Amino acid sequence: MRRDGISDFILARAQKAYGKVVTKEDIFYYVYGFLHHPGYRSRFANDLKKTLPRLPLVDEPKDFWAFSKAGRQLAELHLNYESLPFPAGVVVSGEESGHFRVEKMRFPKKGEKDSILFNSQITISNIPLEAYEYTVNGKSAIEWVMERYQVSVDKDSGIRNDANDWAKEVGDERYVLGLVLRVIGLSLETVGIVGVAGSYFLKTYINVEESIPINDGWQIRTHWHCFDDWRGFS
Repeated sequence: MRRDGISDFILARAQKAYGKVVTKEDIFYYVYGFLHHPGYRSRFANDLKKTLPRLPLVDEPKDFWAFSKAGRQLAELHLNYESLPFPAGVVVSGEESGHFRVEKMRFPKKGEKDSILFNSQITISNIPLEAYEYTVNGKSAIEWVMERYQVSVDKDSGIRNDANDWAKEVGDERYVLGLVLRVIGLSLETVGIVGVAGSYFLKTYINVEESIPINDGWQIRTHWHCFDDWRGFS
């Protein structure tokens, strides 16, 4: 049975604050957008490692809709990343070798992240460094893919994991290379949406006086006190 994760209580509060047109879907995307806010993730990094997120109900309707719109764009991007075109400007050399098997991707040197040695024949270069600003569980999405899509053997179980097996299963020998390129593009678009280089600023709040449940675990906070300006969504 399908069940939404937004309570009627928080819907009523949001509609009272931002208008009757607000739906549970709008609140969902507001939450998704806020969770990607670089200021929020940085300011509460330690808390987010230990507890479920708590989010503010912003004061102004325009701020609510800015987050909701950004969250909707991000969700669409993250759900459909495999259909993204390869990022413009990123260069792939060595494809003519026809050697697409991956063993373990790596950077040419420590800290030199504008290039990735895909294998002994193929190199991905001219990667914008801002692509690494999109992180998942404390690691850039690009490096997460590099770590996961390799050939490895678990030292305890002896089980061999080979990223190339999936490429064979889907009948696309370029699958892993294409995945890396799309994740680079995904990362760049995500960074653009959350407005790391944007011009929109949103006042944010701390010192909670009231917490409102979104569902069984997550909470939205209200009556926060202003402490800073965070760079927000363009």
